[in-house]
Amino acid sequence: MTANFEEVLKQSNQHPKPAGLVLEYGTSGFRSNAKQLDHIMFRMGMLATLRSKKTKATIGVMVTASHNPEEDNGVKLVDPMGEMVTPTWEGYATQLANAEEEDLLTALRDITEKEAINLSQEANVFVGKDTRSSSARLSQAALDGINALGGRSKDYGLVTTPQLHYMVCCQNTQGKYGDATVEGYYSKLSQAFTQLTKNASNCTDDQKHLCVDGANGIGALKVREMESYLKNDLQMSVFNDGSKGKLNFQCGADFVKVQQKPPAGIEINPGDRCCSFDGDADRIVYYYTDSQGLFHLLDGDKIATLICTFLKELLNQAGLDLKIAVVQTAYANGSSTHYLENTMKVIIKCTKTGVKHLHHAAQEFDIGVYFEANGHGTVLFSKAAEEKIHQLANDGSISGERKKAALLLQSTISVINQTVGDAISDMLLIEAILAIKGMTVQQWDTIYTDLPNRQLKVKVADRRVIDTTDAERRAVSPAGLQDAIDCLVKKYRQARSFVRPSGTEDVVRVYSEADTQESADALAHEVSLAVYRLAGGVGDEPKLLH
Repeated sequence: MTANFEEVLKQSNQHPKPAGLVLEYGTSGFRSNAKQLDHIMFRMGMLATLRSKKTKATIGVMVTASHNPEEDNGVKLVDPMGEMVTPTWEGYATQLANAEEEDLLTALRDITEKEAINLSQEANVFVGKDTRSSSARLSQAALDGINALGGRSKDYGLVTTPQLHYMVCCQNTQGKYGDATVEGYYSKLSQAFTQLTKNASNCTDDQKHLCVDGANGIGALKVREMESYLKNDLQMSVFNDGSKGKLNFQCGADFVKVQQKPPAGIEINPGDRCCSFDGDADRIVYYYTDSQGLFHLLDGDKIATLICTFLKELLNQAGLDLKIAVVQTAYANGSSTHYLENTMKVIIKCTKTGVKHLHHAAQEFDIGVYFEANGHGTVLFSKAAEEKIHQLANDGSISGERKKAALLLQSTISVINQTVGDAISDMLLIEAILAIKGMTVQQWDTIYTDLPNRQLKVKVADRRVIDTTDAERRAVSPAGLQDAIDCLVKKYRQARSFVRPSGTEDVVRVYSEADTQESADALAHEVSLAVYRLAGGVGDEPKLLH
């Protein structure tokens, strides 16, 4: 197989690695300034080819940096069922990315031997990219990497991250999941949406209207393409569509969630229902302003609660005994956890931050609803649950409410992109639920009231001094930090606080909530000071927010 590797060396010269540069495959792949990523893309093209040879399946390479600023870029690898790449291979990604030029072949051989890969096995890789100016050049580097190891590639061009995950899953299920084209994606989702909303008898045009902030990214383009498939079942006004604004700048899901205010570039009237995507359209948050001009955010927790309530009602009506659970992280608002456990009586599971942890936990149940508070999430149905629902929907001997509920569940499964959190799919599901239940965004908002909360970050010399347990809710080290947090929390009502190291930079993230915003802010500040003093803070002491 030496011929292959000669080709690798020849092509690698076109994509040289800056000596000494070290990057890590984080929770969502590589992300950095686009100027540093040419060699990374080339090598991830090669790694995807090896992964394809190993799994004898199609693998995906998505060029995007999601909600990061426009000058950044990144890459995510997609495994055969449309899920994120397995942890062992994240390690290989880091190893291959950081090998100096002269060690590249050794690194490739090492992975090939460890995984017992037959290099003559054919390989197929799907490639997609977002709208960043650097994406065309970088996706070409990935295509070069695939080519260097003799893989076959299909370039989907501009697609959302969830669309690429969807294509990979369609391809590897031989079309059982759907047709591996963008048109196939639009058709499947919009038909399911139409089937669902047929059950919302008297929906006015006013109720069908939604303002969408596309973050000046790929999501805006794709929503526009999809409009014709939706006929008049949903009427969208798309803002921040990329025609003039900058990607993710003062707009998008991340901006709205963190700043707790509407994005720039969107005109909203009191009561208008609005949503924001992030840069690669795998996150969504909803919001509105009330008659007093106050901003109301409906984040991932509110979305999970709405979806869970809807599914639970349908399961009861259909007489199906399926175990439904909601998977959250420590960032989930305490009110949502309390409501789901005590009022809805559903199982709650808490995992570490990072979608891959939630996705994995959701697979343990018949139906697993998972959303991070930032709006990234989806719903997973086990094979057995899907079969039970399809059997009931196609059972000629039942009728009435049971039949209707089973058919609604069947359409719900089809509108959901189970491979990964998908802003477009989540939006259609939420819109369908609101229409069927005849609910306004304000009524949805009042299901429970969020506890006031605050997120801060503290710069430290080395984030690794912080170690956590209990799904990141308790600090194990440095010594004395958790005791300090426990003492501070006791001073406030309905309070909790936790700290965790960032996955990407030397900062410690602080989260706190309490019965008033003033208390939440004060608690966050005091916990920040404790982190600064006990965990090696750098720069000035954290100041109290005013």
